[in-house]
Amino acid sequence: MDAVSRPVAGSSMAEMGPRTLRRRIRVGAVYVGAGLGPLGGGVVSPMLPQIGESLGVSTHTSALSLTVYLVPFAAVQLISGTLGERWGRRNTVLGAYLVFVVGALAAAFAPNITVFLAMRALLGLANGFTSPLLLAGLADIVPRHRLTQSVGIYASCQAAGQSFAPLIGGIAAASSWRWGFVAVAVAAGLLALAPPPGAPRPGAAAPRWRPLLSRPMALLSVAAFVSYFGSASLPFLVALFAQDHLGLRPDVTGVVLLGFGVAGMVLGAVWGMLINKVSARWCGVIGAVVTAGFVAAVGLTGSGWQLTVIWTAAGAAASLLNVAMQNLTMRAVPDNRGGALSVVSAFRFAGGALAPVILLPFYQLQAGLSFVIAASTLVLAIAALLALRAD
Repeated sequence: MDAVSRPVAGSSMAEMGPRTLRRRIRVGAVYVGAGLGPLGGGVVSPMLPQIGESLGVSTHTSALSLTVYLVPFAAVQLISGTLGERWGRRNTVLGAYLVFVVGALAAAFAPNITVFLAMRALLGLANGFTSPLLLAGLADIVPRHRLTQSVGIYASCQAAGQSFAPLIGGIAAASSWRWGFVAVAVAAGLLALAPPPGAPRPGAAAPRWRPLLSRPMALLSVAAFVSYFGSASLPFLVALFAQDHLGLRPDVTGVVLLGFGVAGMVLGAVWGMLINKVSARWCGVIGAVVTAGFVAAVGLTGSGWQLTVIWTAAGAAASLLNVAMQNLTMRAVPDNRGGALSVVSAFRFAGGALAPVILLPFYQLQAGLSFVIAASTLVLAIAALLALRAD
């Protein structure tokens, strides 16, 4: 554990003050950093028409900025965590933040769609190095007895970034979409002042790849894939259902969708405390069961308020599953936490990438069936978590 998180024998309160302050700044920077990736990824959602008009392309083409961000983000996480542990968390995250600054500013002043999409891909790549290493760094900053709760707060901050990215993007688009990327660059620059601890681990001390190929890691990867496929990746499907079958306006649909992320933001710390008292494994199972029930029920809703309640409840349960999964993954490979977290996260977002391709044909066949199929995949998460040894 990092020295700043442990009292030193004989230290006076005056001496401990600055150490405590530095630790709190580091912890706060990790929490804020958790929201940077979702913010950078989702900020374009409400500004796609403005981006297309400014760069002389269609909205469909500007929407590729979502894909080119997510693909490198998911792919690089197969190796980013282990590489970051070898290079040192501090150096790696600092470098990724600086790349984020450069990429966001270049996107803000992009003269054409080619440069813009290239910078979006660069931002996704940088986020692939920050997200797992920030979470891994928590274990070196916070006291052991508070780690589970801290993971819950981290998840809340991720949900906050995801929830408020469209709001920030919408505000920027009202004047100029380019200001949204300037804001992202400023945030990344400030975070670069407080990277997480973690020295390089070269030679014999370098984390190994082989432990990442273990049975627990395989089970966690399967659970992560279907947990995202069957819940967090579904806003596009919920939006289609709200407009096609309930007749909701796009702005009202946006409010309906907000509940999923807000529930995770509010309850993340609560779930962390619950897991600390019960069991990450069983909390994950419960979260998967309840999430599956609410996701399947989406297709049965007959009004906007019913959909809002059901989708918000699904977000609350999915948040419990997510916090449990992150806690289990942090303990799966103690000598390479960053590697374990990045691999599982790669599978998680791969599930999100495949969801539209697989589920849209079922939605076009019968809308309610698509939600039942999405919910049924969570049975695999339940089975995988039950197959893990009791924690």
